[in-house]
Amino acid sequence: NGFMDGKELQNFIQELQQARKKAGLDLTPEMKAFVDQYGKATDGKIGIVELAQILPTEENFLLFFRCQQLKSSEDFMQTWRKYDSDHSGFIDSEELKSFLKDLLQKANKQIEDSKLTEYTEIMLRMFDANNDGKLELTELARLLPVQENFLIKFQGVKMCAKEFNKAFEMYDQDGNGYIDENELDALLKDLCEKNKKELDITNLATYKKSIMALSDGGKLYRAELALILCAEEN
Repeated sequence: NGFMDGKELQNFIQELQQARKKAGLDLTPEMKAFVDQYGKATDGKIGIVELAQILPTEENFLLFFRCQQLKSSEDFMQTWRKYDSDHSGFIDSEELKSFLKDLLQKANKQIEDSKLTEYTEIMLRMFDANNDGKLELTELARLLPVQENFLIKFQGVKMCAKEFNKAFEMYDQDGNGYIDENELDALLKDLCEKNKKELDITNLATYKKSIMALSDGGKLYRAELALILCAEEN
């Protein structure tokens, strides 16, 4: 679901402490602060970006990507649209490499091509949940801080292809093949009403802004909206 909480987090902390001890190493100050904060709390949750802050600086390449482009889910969606240039719904290794290179440059980090290739491979190992050599939107979104990862909320409301196509056609009221901001507003309001446990209607403006970042000049086509609302089918 994009973060660790409860028992998952407790198990992680236990294994981290055991691994450091087995290696003859003490916890670093950052790790100790992390353990103190989350060690006894059963209601805490943490995403990979927050967790990466306990790594030593020289190993902490994940935080390089906390540059200006990834300050919000809206920025992330715009970045995704730029690098998923063929609108395939995923970023392959070459697109990912370009994505990382651009982010590193924006963070004023200059690295050799061999290191960039290494980072690309690490990212694929970390985020490619189904091991297909490419990253889907929800996989790469794990780079976002937990509180910004609105896609987590939509995991529980995804529709099968048949339901999604029916919904798209219902809200594409003028039948022009895309949904505009007003049509998306109506769709999201209905989704929030039907899925009050997962979606909070008070966050409607944020959801809409982030999703519209995938649009083409205010036109949100079926393929882009499907990334958010359509479940994969085997």
